Formats: sequence, C-alpha cells, structure tokens
Amino acid sequence: MLYQLHELNRAMMAPWVHLAEANARIFSDPSSWASSLPGAERVAAGNELVHRLGKDYEKPPWNIHEVEVEGHKVPVLEQEVVRKPFCRLVRFKRYSDDAATIAALKDDPVVLVVAPLSGHHATLLRDTVRTLLRDHKVYVTDWVDARMVPAEDGAFGLDDYVAYVEDFIRHIGAADLHVISVCQPTVPVLAAVSLMAARGEPVPRSLVMMGGPIDARRSPTAVNNLATRNPLSWFENNVIHTVPPPYPGQGREVYPGFLQHAGFIAMNPSRHFMSHWDFYSDLVKGDLQDADSHRRFYDEYNAVLDMPAEYYLDTIRTVFQEFLLPRGKWKVGGELVKPAAIKGTALMSIEGELDDISGVGQTAAAHDLCTGIPKAKQQHLTVEGAGHYGIFSGRRWREKVYPQVRDFIARHDG
Repeated sequence: MLYQLHELNRAMMAPWVHLAEANARIFSDPSSWASSLPGAERVAAGNELVHRLGKDYEKPPWNIHEVEVEGHKVPVLEQEVVRKPFCRLVRFKRYSDDAATIAALKDDPVVLVVAPLSGHHATLLRDTVRTLLRDHKVYVTDWVDARMVPAEDGAFGLDDYVAYVEDFIRHIGAADLHVISVCQPTVPVLAAVSLMAARGEPVPRSLVMMGGPIDARRSPTAVNNLATRNPLSWFENNVIHTVPPPYPGQGREVYPGFLQHAGFIAMNPSRHFMSHWDFYSDLVKGDLQDADSHRRFYDEYNAVLDMPAEYYLDTIRTVFQEFLLPRGKWKVGGELVKPAAIKGTALMSIEGELDDISGVGQTAAAHDLCTGIPKAKQQHLTVEGAGHYGIFSGRRWREKVYPQVRDFIARHDG
C-alpha cells in the first residue's frame, strides 16, 4: 500500500504546494503591491522553498537545440529512431547550410551513449551529449518510466536490457560505431558486445566505460555494502511495490522513483539541507543567479523514474551479490558471457578518484576480463578530484575527460 499512500499524500498536499507557488510569485513580483510589504522577500523565499520541496518533478526536456561545430552554430534536432516499450533510441541530428561544415559533419564518428537506468532520467547526461555533439554523430538510449508502460507489454529484466543494447547496436551499424556507457550500463553493454563477438557478429570499433560496477568487489562503496548486507528477499519485500491507478502501468511491480529519491537524499542529507538553506538565503538576498543554478540542478536531481522490479532485482543479484560477470558465470538467455571473445574493439575505462558510487578499480576491471583486446587498444583514465558525476558532467568532464575520449575515439575510427 506504500505507493497508494504516497499518491494519496501527494494529492492532499497539492493544493498547499500550488498555494505556496502563487504566494511566492505574489510577494516577489515587483508589479505586485505585496512585494513592497516589510519582509516580503522572506515570505516569497519561504513559499518558493515549500513549493519546490513539495512539487512533482516531471522528466526534464533535453533542451539541446544547437551546438558549435568548426566555429559555426549548428542547429540540432532530436529524433526518435527506434521505440521499444521500455526505451527510445534517440538521435541528435545536426544541420547546416554551410558546405564545409556539412562535409565535416559527415566524417564525424558515430557514438551511441547508453544512459543508466538507475533512478534518474537519461537527461542527466545532457552535458555529456551536448559536448559529444561538437565532434560526433550522437545516439542516446532514453529509458521510459516503468509506471508509464502498460502491464500487458510484459516484464523487463537485465537480460532484456542486454538484448535492447544489442538491437540498438545492430540498428545503427556496429562496423562504424563507438559505444559510451555511463555507470550502470557498463555491465549490460560489456555483456552485449561479448555475446555479439562470440557469435561472430560485427562489434563496435570502441567501448568507453565510465564509472560502472564491472567488478563490484573492488573498493566497495556504501551502495555496494547495502546490496551485500541484505539478502535478495529483503529488497523484494521492502522496495518493490505495485503501480496504482491511474498510471498506464497500473499493476506492474516496480522499484518506485520516490523511494529511490529518498535513498539519494539519505546518502548525504546534510549537503542537501545546506543546499536548500543556501537557496532560501540567495532568494532573500536577491542573488538570482545562484538561486537559478539551484533550480536547474534540483529540477534534474528530483526527477526520478520507476524501475521495473525484474530488472532491479536481477541487477542486485547478478552485479552486486553474486558478481557473475567478473567470475565468468553469467549467462544471458542461456549463452555464457565471455568478454575474452572481444578482439577487434578498443577499450577505454574512466573512473573518478572520489567516486562514492562505483569505487576505484570497479570499471578498470574490464581490462582484466577483455583479454582478447591487444594492450595497444586499451586505455584507462583516473580523473583526479572527480566524484561520480564529475567524470561525465561539468567542468572536469568538458576540460579533462572529454578531450581524451574524443582523441581515443578518433584513433580507433579507422
């Protein structure tokens, strides 16, 4: 009943949340008489904080409309190229009227960014995609909120995730493709390419794996410890709930987004408390630039999706409890996953020195498994001073990580 209670509480709070939004606007709008009252800025700030703490956060838009290529501003159009029940394959297509720019765009490498299905929407990789678009043709896996997938569309497990990745690689064309996996998908991406290589299918030119739990036994973090401290039955009984009406996925079992969000906050509550207090203080002082930065961050951070129960439980068991991939015992659809079968694909792993989600060494473990890849085609990067998000978003990503990713892809683009 927890999901139903959450929805009931959300419905009961909605009028107060909307009232707080209205009050914030009334007491902050210079054209309103209320904004001239003593203490108006504090009333406005307090109401906006209440509104933002209580409001629903929908999936943010990608908002990638142009990018600079060869010194020119190039328009970007978001296109859905494949739709599956639990995922959309999206291409960000660049356009230009300049002949030289068009010629440069045609020669750019093709990249598939496999976004994580681990709570947040794929738009968390907006900065990753926007930066890659300077020099690449970019496709992204845009995962669907499980509560929006009708129950009659069936279950979705980790094996299905691997199959999706295989289908997307085939659709784009493996022969000229480079695959970048961020965090959680490093495991299913490595499995997908391993299976394709073992079957003799074409495989991507390169794999770039960023901050993922290839071998979660190395440098275990709080995330790893939670998974190993409790049996699988604990997760089934405590975090799996049924989607209620009126969502299209009613009746589907999921790991709800609101529970995941509570877990994110619980990992560092003091930091989030201080962030909201600073937001209130910035509004009172009239520091609108910092306040707007807070809004942008939490609009993304607070937007979460429900994960299919089968997929979540499969991941807990396979990746974090039984470590089947590094132990060489993982079977997908009856086929043994053998990373050593990968031979022609270049491999780059990237880790953050201060990553508190995927510990140092967990991603680099891919090199120990992919023994068929020549050392000349392998590269590892540890980003000093970077946490989990810093390796794919923000200044460190743009200035330190991306140039090396770009050059690695260029070297192996044939």
